[in-house]
Amino acid sequence: MKKYAVIVAGGMGLRMGSVLPKQFLLINGKPVLYYTIQAFLKAYEDIQIILVLPIDFIENGKEIIDAYFNSEKIKITTGGDTRFQSVKNGLQLIEEDSIIFVHDGVRCVTSIDLIKRCYEEVLVSGTAIPVVKSRDSIRVIDEEGVNSLDRSNVMLVQTPQTFHSKILLPAFQIDYKSRFTDEATVVEAYGIKLTMVDGEEENIKITHSMDLWFAEQILLKREG
Repeated sequence: MKKYAVIVAGGMGLRMGSVLPKQFLLINGKPVLYYTIQAFLKAYEDIQIILVLPIDFIENGKEIIDAYFNSEKIKITTGGDTRFQSVKNGLQLIEEDSIIFVHDGVRCVTSIDLIKRCYEEVLVSGTAIPVVKSRDSIRVIDEEGVNSLDRSNVMLVQTPQTFHSKILLPAFQIDYKSRFTDEATVVEAYGIKLTMVDGEEENIKITHSMDLWFAEQILLKREG
């Protein structure tokens, strides 16, 4: 079946404290986005990449593609004001029945094994959401005060969140809600039950400067 990876890199990464969005920062001399795109192309030779970028950094994305990849395998579109709109912009380039991965552009150390496990699960159940258990104690702050939660019941959600197109494309036609923080919440609101798969502790999302160092160490370990 046709495969698409919608790589969402439409944010400006303000928490990083860099003028350049974090998806363009370098790890071992190559941009973060290079490693993200490369993981999917290594997993499946027939995959089509849809890269969602901030409108002011489209040229930066084109430079990465020209330097490292076959441009026929990668399409670029612009991001929106929310993650929901950015993903929706990417999905508008998909019309055929397919398996769709939606992935954070700054999760650059996602393994090929995780990508393939998500794909295989979607063939069975239609959805695959990678999650890992929380290793920390959890507390919820609300109007009643501070309450502890049983961390054995708490799962941390990762990407690639993966779906059959017959589920994801119509789900993104519903009206936007502020609670839509990822694709899983959208699909749930559409009325579809989700299937969880084991994520990976190393599948970190680069948010702060220290995360670049962690990602570098993971990549170095894998190389040798």
